[in-house]
Amino acid sequence: QVQLAESGGGLVQAGDSLRLACAASGRPYSADNMGWFRQAPGKEREFVAAISWSGGVTYYSDSVNGRFTISRDGAKNTIYAQMISLKPEDTAVYYCAARSGQKYYCSGYTCFSDINEYDYWGQGTQVTVSS
Repeated sequence: QVQLAESGGGLVQAGDSLRLACAASGRPYSADNMGWFRQAPGKEREFVAAISWSGGVTYYSDSVNGRFTISRDGAKNTIYAQMISLKPEDTAVYYCAARSGQKYYCSGYTCFSDINEYDYWGQGTQVTVSS
């Protein structure tokens, strides 16, 4: 089992920056790809960004590409989402997710961005961007 704990959310103004962190515990070495998803009120949870186990491969949704950067610190079993130029439409609960490494090999944007590919989820952290 892998436990995930997000931190770093908050209330900011449009144009500000935030950095989210997600620390993995339990058996973090059993996780494969990791990612960030978000869910705004009344909407479905959507893909934001994902990173491979090695940290060498990253994917982003069109809505955040160029503004968000996902990174991974293997020594700390932590991933980050550096968010700049935040917009009111970025307001959502942000969830960290991890995919089990015991599954078939996953590659490409389609797999990395598929919410159903992820096995472990954090509790979420609220990000609110005021205009």
